[in-house]
Amino acid sequence: MSDSSIHKVIELVRNENVQRPTSNVQRPTLAEPITHLYVHIPFCARICPYCAFYKERADSSQTQRFCAALLGELDERLSCLPVVPETIFIGGGTPTALTTAQLQYLLGGFRDRLDLTRLREWTVEANPGSVSPRKAALLRRVGINRLSLGVQSWDDGLLRLLGREHNAGQAEASFHILREAGFTNVNIDLMFGLPGQTLPQWEDTLRKTIALGPEHVSTYCLTYEEDTEFFARQARGEFREDSDSDARFLESAMEILESAGFEHYEISNYARDGYASVHNRGYWAGEDYLGLGPSAFSTLGLERSQNVSDYRVYSDEVSAGRSAIRSTEKLTAAMKRGERIALALRTGRGIPSVELERWANERREFEDLGLLREVDGHCVLTRRGKLLADSVAEAFL
Repeated sequence: MSDSSIHKVIELVRNENVQRPTSNVQRPTLAEPITHLYVHIPFCARICPYCAFYKERADSSQTQRFCAALLGELDERLSCLPVVPETIFIGGGTPTALTTAQLQYLLGGFRDRLDLTRLREWTVEANPGSVSPRKAALLRRVGINRLSLGVQSWDDGLLRLLGREHNAGQAEASFHILREAGFTNVNIDLMFGLPGQTLPQWEDTLRKTIALGPEHVSTYCLTYEEDTEFFARQARGEFREDSDSDARFLESAMEILESAGFEHYEISNYARDGYASVHNRGYWAGEDYLGLGPSAFSTLGLERSQNVSDYRVYSDEVSAGRSAIRSTEKLTAAMKRGERIALALRTGRGIPSVELERWANERREFEDLGLLREVDGHCVLTRRGKLLADSVAEAFL
């Protein structure tokens, strides 16, 4: 999942009841079909120094075997779980780092195996450096109807700092390639709070994005994650976080994008009318989802699991008929409720007020501080509250 806020909330409420399963994993029994599917492609042409998601440089001798393993895991899951997806999200890594032939093999395999009669949204993440007219045409032809383009910035200096393989000109050309291929639902990912980034640079990036006319914009604040080069540089004092500056960037995004007609429907996400991400809304509503691929999470009922975070081991395990799951966590109803509240508070709809009855004092305090308000029977963050969303959410866990 590209939205790291989901994983942050999971970390807030998770306990230590994480176990390494045996090779004979007992699958949860579900009465209703799973409607959300996430697929992790870990390959990247270049490793960005800020990214904490599982990723590796692509090895051409291993990628086809990996694609076969993904379809093998899907076959194994379908043998014991009902899956009728309304949304599919293929993220990474960089899914478009695969060759056109590999994408055709993989996506065609998904089409052959899945019941797609209820499919509403099929998203693929794309790096501007790996978008081509041939690849875009294939994605459109096999049924992808939403692309998420990882632009991050329209400033070439900041793109070099981030270790991106593209420049601003290539990113704009990639956007037009997607339009020419017929894509009418395109998201652009942007980042703020970057070392040395100025508010005018950020506002120029927002206005450039608006001028291109995407249907959706995601804006993420840089976080210094462990085991990344940026984290090490921060520890050495080369970079530093500035929460006040980050708040100004977020406020600017809200003002500029909302003024341009985008709905701020979740802390990090803005959409034109009718283009809010169905897949991400499923996460934020606490719905079950199935994850495939190395490092992918699944939440099925009261069980959360994660696959092994090594694509070579993953391919070996699946090819040998063994489970790729490496950890499981038994959730409680209270944990699920806490996650749902924390995630729902990040959305424009908020959380039904009745669900916060046991936190009457905390709710009243946040209302007095101007961070929370009631709208149509829901508790919703104010604009000021959105700047402190994680802190507000923690009070209700």
